[in-house]
Amino acid sequence: MAQQSSAHLRRTLGLTGLVVFGLSYMAIGTVFTTYGIVNQLTDGHLPLSYVIALVTMLFTAASYAAMVKKFPVAGSAYTYTQQAYGGIAGFMTGWVLLLDYLFIPMINFMILGFYVGTQFPSVPPQVFAFAALVLVLVFNILGIKMVNRLNTAIIAISLATALLFVILAVKAAINDPSAPGLLEPFVPGAEGFSPALSGAAVLALSFLGFDAVSTLSEEAKNARRDIPRAIMLTTLIGGALFIFISWIGALAYHPADWSAIPDEMKNAAGVALVAHLGGSLAPLFEAIVVIGSIAGCIGSGLAGQVSVARILYSMGRDGTLPKPLGRLSKRFGTPVVAAVTVSVFALACLFLTLDQAAFMISFGALAAFTMVNLSVIRVYLFPRGGAGDRSAKGWILYGIAPAIGVALSIWLWTSLHPTTWLVGGIWALIGFAILAAKTGFFRRPVPRMSFEEESPSTEAIDAYADEHPLDENATR
Repeated sequence: MAQQSSAHLRRTLGLTGLVVFGLSYMAIGTVFTTYGIVNQLTDGHLPLSYVIALVTMLFTAASYAAMVKKFPVAGSAYTYTQQAYGGIAGFMTGWVLLLDYLFIPMINFMILGFYVGTQFPSVPPQVFAFAALVLVLVFNILGIKMVNRLNTAIIAISLATALLFVILAVKAAINDPSAPGLLEPFVPGAEGFSPALSGAAVLALSFLGFDAVSTLSEEAKNARRDIPRAIMLTTLIGGALFIFISWIGALAYHPADWSAIPDEMKNAAGVALVAHLGGSLAPLFEAIVVIGSIAGCIGSGLAGQVSVARILYSMGRDGTLPKPLGRLSKRFGTPVVAAVTVSVFALACLFLTLDQAAFMISFGALAAFTMVNLSVIRVYLFPRGGAGDRSAKGWILYGIAPAIGVALSIWLWTSLHPTTWLVGGIWALIGFAILAAKTGFFRRPVPRMSFEEESPSTEAIDAYADEHPLDENATR
C-alpha cells in the first residue's frame, strides 16, 4: 500500500456510469427513509419540501458543474473552495463537508438494520448494520469498476420497489373518498412555508448524489465533458423521482395514518407504508420493500463511502490531513487507508439515532453548497491574476445564478434544528484546531493542491484527453 509517484486513480467511468453512481448515492428509496421525519415536520407536505429542495439544488448543481470544468480533480467542494479562496477556507469547507459524507454511509447502515429488523425482530438491527458496513468496505477496496457494476443492479431493484409502491398508492388513492386534492400536497398549510423549509433543509441530504459525482473527476474518462452533464442529470432525474413518489404517497397516505403507526416502525417507513396499502398481500409487499431497501442502502452506503474516501484521499495527498490518507493501494489503485477510516467512523451507526444522523448530514451539505456557489463568483468573475468573464452572460451564469444558490442554501441552513448547529459548530471548531496545529498557529502556509489551471502542461494534457478519452495513460 505504499504510495508511489506514479500512483493514480483509474479512469474507467463514462457519462452513464457517473449518472448511475449519482442516482445510487441519492438512493431513490430515501424518500421512504425520511418520510416519517419530514412528514411530521411539514404536516403532510413532503412533496412541497422536495420541490423547494430541488429548486435550491439546481442552482447549486450548476455551480458544481461550472467548477469541475475548471478543476477536474477529486476533492469536490474542498478543492473548489481551496482554489477560489485559499487553503484555510478550503480546509474548513472540506472539514465541514466531511461531516455529511461521514454520516451518509452510517445512516444507510442504520436504515438497513431497521428494515431487515422488521423481518427478524429477535435480532438487534445493529447486527445487520455491521454486516453491511463490512460488505461496503470490501467493495470500496476492490475499486470503482466493481462499484459501478453493483450500482447498476441496485438502481434496477430500487426502481422496481418504487414502482410497486406507486401502484399500491395510486390504487389506494383512487378508492379513498377522503384523499386530498391533486395539488393539496404542494400548497402550504396554515403555518405557511416555514414547515416546508424545515423539511427541505433535512431533504438536502437526498440530493448529495451530484456532489458525490464531482468527487469522481479523476476516475472519469473525460471529466471536463461528462462530470458537469452527470451532475445536472443526477439532480434532475433524482429530484423528479423524489417529487413524484412523495406526491403519490401523500395522496394515499395521510398524516393521520402516520400518527397511528407504532414508534418502532417509524424508522422503517417503507414497510409501514406498504403494510397500510397492501391489504391481504401486505406481508409479501413488505418483504419486497425490505429487499429493495437493502439494495438501496447498500448502494447509497457504498457510493457514500467511495466519495468520502476520495475527499480524505485528496486532503491527505495535499497534506492538510495525515499523509497516510493520501496513499493508494498498489494492487487495487484505491485509497484503502481512507476507506478503512470511514468504516471505523461509521461504527457510530451502532448507537446513534436516525434523526440525529439525518440532521447532521444536512448541516455539512448546505455549508459546502454555500461555499461552492461563492467559489463560482470568485473564480469566474474575479479570478486572481486575470480578467473574469464579466459579459452580460457571464454575470447571469457566474454571478446572479450562484448568488441565488447562496441565498437559498443559507435560507435552508438556518432552518435546521438548533441542536444541529451546536454539533456542527463543535465539529467546525475541532477542524479549526487541527488546522491551527498543522500550521503552527498559522505561522506556516496551509498545504494546498498544486493546480494551475492556465499552465501549458495542464492545457496540453486536457487537449489530448479530449481527443483520446479512452487513453488512460494520457489522461492522468
